Amino acid sequence: MPLHVYLKENTSKKRKAINYISYFTLGMGVLLLFWSFYPVLSFELYSRFILKNGVESPVPQNGAGAARDTQSVLGSSDALSSNLKDFTQAHLWFPGKQSDEQKLTTGVQQYTLTIPKLNITKARVVVGGDDLTKSLVHYVPRSMPGEFGNVAIFGHSTLPQLYNEKDYKTIFTYLPSLQKGDSILVAVGDLEYEYEVYDMFVVSPEKVSVLDQQYDASYLTLVTCVPPGTFWKRLVIKAKLIRLP
Repeated sequence: MPLHVYLKENTSKKRKAINYISYFTLGMGVLLLFWSFYPVLSFELYSRFILKNGVESPVPQNGAGAARDTQSVLGSSDALSSNLKDFTQAHLWFPGKQSDEQKLTTGVQQYTLTIPKLNITKARVVVGGDDLTKSLVHYVPRSMPGEFGNVAIFGHSTLPQLYNEKDYKTIFTYLPSLQKGDSILVAVGDLEYEYEVYDMFVVSPEKVSVLDQQYDASYLTLVTCVPPGTFWKRLVIKAKLIRLP
């Protein structure tokens, strides 16, 4: 075994340029990986330590009345795979939920949703729709905004880097930034209803109970896929009516 090893110093400009380009390419690759996966990792940490996971919202199955006087509708203030599937179709989000079950018969085919905190203004909501690339979807409608029951609205999301507030494929990307007390406005024709966020949690696609009816007041449930850019779980935002037109 030799006692000394002599290495010839490489002073070639071409070799140095190749080395610099290699280091630069490697650095850019690491940054791109971080840029892509950071939203997923950060949401996972946020959901594990801050949000509630696997919670089933208490949804009594009763057929309470449908009158719309202010006090009764507002209710009390107590709160609380296959990767080949096209998840721009709302019926795939909760496989255990039958999308062909009896739906509300109403002359209203669409209305608008506004979330001031997220700069979402008059986003179109299609009643009983399925295509999330063209609108938000009021999924399996059993009640309308302002009435007793639970209105479930689905919206697509993606990585924050790809967010476009005018694109329905990305419109709910920043839904996780909502907090208790934030306002959600729903306009049905000339009538505008104000809901207030009171709960927020993450569930698996099997937890279809978040879509069930709750007839003691008027509720709004916003749903999107999480972590950002994936379809692994569902983020659920619960809100309750606080102001009638």
